Amino acid sequence: MIAVIAVLTAPALAADPLVDIRSIIPDVILDVRYATAANFLQKSVYPVPVAFLRRSTAEKLSLAADLLRAQRRRLVVYDAYRPLSVQKEMWAKKPDRRYVADPARGSAHNRAAAVDVGLTDAAGRRVALPSDFDEFGPTARHAAAGVSPAARAEVEGLKRVMEGAGFRSLADEWWHYEDTEAKNWPVLDIPLRDLTP
Repeated sequence: MIAVIAVLTAPALAADPLVDIRSIIPDVILDVRYATAANFLQKSVYPVPVAFLRRSTAEKLSLAADLLRAQRRRLVVYDAYRPLSVQKEMWAKKPDRRYVADPARGSAHNRAAAVDVGLTDAAGRRVALPSDFDEFGPTARHAAAGVSPAARAEVEGLKRVMEGAGFRSLADEWWHYEDTEAKNWPVLDIPLRDLTP
C-alpha cells in the first residue's frame, strides 16, 4: 500500500515536498507527543520525534513564527504530518469526529497540511494555555468558558496569527490548524522513519 501511495503522489510531492519544520523555523520547539506516551493513546505511535509538513504549509508556519517572535512568543509543535496508519489507530481508540478525523476520508494531518501548536515565551518557558494538548473536552474549545484571561489572550493571539498566515482553526481544539489548501492534496502513509536520515 505504501509503495502505491508513493507512486500515486510522487508528482504532487515533487512539486511541494515534505520538509522538516526545523529546516524552515530553526527556533521552533518540538514537543512531538505521539513519539511519547503523553497523548490520548497513552503510548508512543511515532518511532521518532520529528515534524514534517508540505513546504508550502511550512512556509506559512514560518510566517506565523515570525509574527509571534515579534510578540516575544515562540511556537511549540506537538504534531504535524501523520501517516494514515497512525490515523487508523487513533480512530480505533476515539471514533469521534470532533477530535479525530475518520481515516476513510483522511485528515489534513495525513496530507502533511495540518499542525498542532502551542506557545512559549521568548526564552522557551511555557505560557498559560486553556488545557494541555490532547485534553479533549470543554476546555479544548476556542470559546471555552472558565478559562483564565491570560490563557484566553494567548490562544486568541495564536489564532489571529495562524489564520492571518493562511491556516484554518478547528473550534474543538485550540491547538489545531490546517492549511486552507489541505483538501487539494492526497492522503499519505509514508512512515516517519522513511523521512528521516
